[in-house]
Amino acid sequence: MSNLPPSGEIPRGAIRFNTDSNKPELWDGSQWAEFQLSTPNLGRSVDTQPGARGLFAGGYQPGAYQNDIDYINIASTGNSQDFGTLNTSPTAGAGVGSRTRALFAGGYGSGGATPAQIDTVVFASTGDASDFGDLNNSGNIRRAGAGNATRGLFAGGGNPTSATQIDYVTIATTGTANDLGDLTVARSRFSGAGSPVRGVFAGGFGGPSPANSWYNVIDFVNIATTGNAQDFGDLTKEKTWTGSCSNATRMIIGGGDVGPGSGASAVSEAEYVTIASGGNAAFFGDLNRVVDTGTYANSGVASPTRGVFNTGLMKNPSVSYHNAIYYVQIATQGKASDFGDLDGKRYGVQTASNAHGGL
Repeated sequence: MSNLPPSGEIPRGAIRFNTDSNKPELWDGSQWAEFQLSTPNLGRSVDTQPGARGLFAGGYQPGAYQNDIDYINIASTGNSQDFGTLNTSPTAGAGVGSRTRALFAGGYGSGGATPAQIDTVVFASTGDASDFGDLNNSGNIRRAGAGNATRGLFAGGGNPTSATQIDYVTIATTGTANDLGDLTVARSRFSGAGSPVRGVFAGGFGGPSPANSWYNVIDFVNIATTGNAQDFGDLTKEKTWTGSCSNATRMIIGGGDVGPGSGASAVSEAEYVTIASGGNAAFFGDLNRVVDTGTYANSGVASPTRGVFNTGLMKNPSVSYHNAIYYVQIATQGKASDFGDLDGKRYGVQTASNAHGGL
C-alpha cells in the first residue's frame, strides 16, 4: 500500500495506488473508492467490456447475404471478433449508436428490400440482436445513418417515393421511427456521421429525377429538432457508396465509386469536413496501401481519435472483395495504416460505435 497520512489528514480527491489489489483508488472524503477500469483485449474471446467498440453488421460476400455482427476495439489493432447475429441478412443498410446501444436498419437481401424492422444490440455484451421497432418505410435500401447520444437518424434510400426522407428514433426507447424532415436531394448509396449537434450526409446516387446521377452534395440537419436538411458544401468529386465516420470535430469520408463520368472507377482517397462550420471537403489521405486501387461500398466507425474503415469492394479494373481494415488518426491528415481483417470479405456492411463524434 502506498504511504499516505491518516484518513483525517487526506484531502478529498487524493489518489493512491493500492498494491494489494493493484488498482488506483480515490479518497471521496470518507473512504477510498476503487477506480473501475475498462481495458478490453481484442484477442480474448471472453471480452465483454465495451471500451471504444466498433461493430460491423451484415453485408454481402460472394454467394450469400450475411447476418454476422463482428466487433473491434478501436484503440488497438487486430482481427475482428464475433459479436452475434442480426435478425435479417441485409447489405447496404445503416447503423447508429449511443454509448450503450447500437441500432441497424434497412438494407437489401436475397428477397429484395429487407423488412422495416430495426435491430438493436448492447455494446457492453456480445449476443444476438433483438427487435427495436420499425422504420417508416420498409422499402428504403442503401440508407445512411447518423446520430448523437439521444437520437439516431436513418436517411434517404433507394425507394423513389421516400428517397429524401429522414427518420429518427430515440435510442434509449424502443418503438417506430418518426419523420424528421427531408434531404436536399433524393439519393441512396451515401454515408453519414456527425457531432452531438449535427448529422451530416455526403455523396450518393440519385433518383428518381434525374435518374442514375452521382452527387457531390453534402447536407446537414440539427439532430435535436425536426426540419429539412440544409446545404453544407461539396465533396471533391461526385461519388457514391462512400464510408464515413467522425469525432466531434471532423467527419472523414472515405473511398467511393466516382461513376461513369470518371470511367466507372473507385477511389482510395479520404476527404474531410469540419462539422461545426460547413464548407467544401478537403483531401485527407488514402485509405488503401495500393493507392491506384480504390474502394467503395465500404463503412467506417470512430473513436474521438481514430477512424476505422473496412475495405468493401475494390474496382480496378475488375470488382474484387476484400476484408482488410484500415485506420486513420482523425486529427491529422495522412495515409491509412493496416488495422487487421474483418471476418469475411463483405461489402455494404452496417456499422456503429459507442465512441463516435456524436456522443
